Amino acid sequence: MQLEVLKIDGTKTGETVELSPSVFEIEPNDQAIYQTVTAHLAGLRHGTHKTKTRGEVSGGGKKPWKQKHTGRARSGSTRNPVWVGGGTIFGPQPHEYEKKVNEKVKALAKKSALSYKAKDSGVVIVEDFTLEESKTKRVVEILNSLGLKGKKVLVLLPKGDKKVYLAARNMPKVFVKDAVGASTYEILNNDVVLFQKSALTALQDKLVGESK
Repeated sequence: MQLEVLKIDGTKTGETVELSPSVFEIEPNDQAIYQTVTAHLAGLRHGTHKTKTRGEVSGGGKKPWKQKHTGRARSGSTRNPVWVGGGTIFGPQPHEYEKKVNEKVKALAKKSALSYKAKDSGVVIVEDFTLEESKTKRVVEILNSLGLKGKKVLVLLPKGDKKVYLAARNMPKVFVKDAVGASTYEILNNDVVLFQKSALTALQDKLVGESK
């Protein structure tokens, strides 16, 4: 599959790039995508939720009343879980949600996601660019020129570009990442993947190398 390389003003450069069939034209593996996205979302959870058991709630050291002859049910502590202010039975405790996914499965999932995007015309290639100043207005102009106004866009760069990142970070539908570090979830969670030309080369080289 070949795609034309666009200038940042939306016009054609006259150059085309070849999308690697082994990255952008494979039969997508939905199981690999499911495992990878599930692991990614699980990794975002902090796992810091916590409730106190009866042994951790303060107070309750004294028996509320004597064991017998009161006409009431026996009780040993006001911090019993059946009392208001008592501990919690089987409440959530801090733990890790991390899930392990094989590196080859991750690579397969990413190629599957890119293949879906390419099939749905969700891949756009633009010439390499940077910004003189970190101005959000400039990023808006570029995206509008490329016909991406109002769409969720993942902008993939060959390497970290602080000016582009700072200019786009307060735009709710625009996300900037290094191409090699982009996750399967991020690729699928955006309408369009906008590659800088050299970023496409970097990502393809990495994924082709991992499949060998």
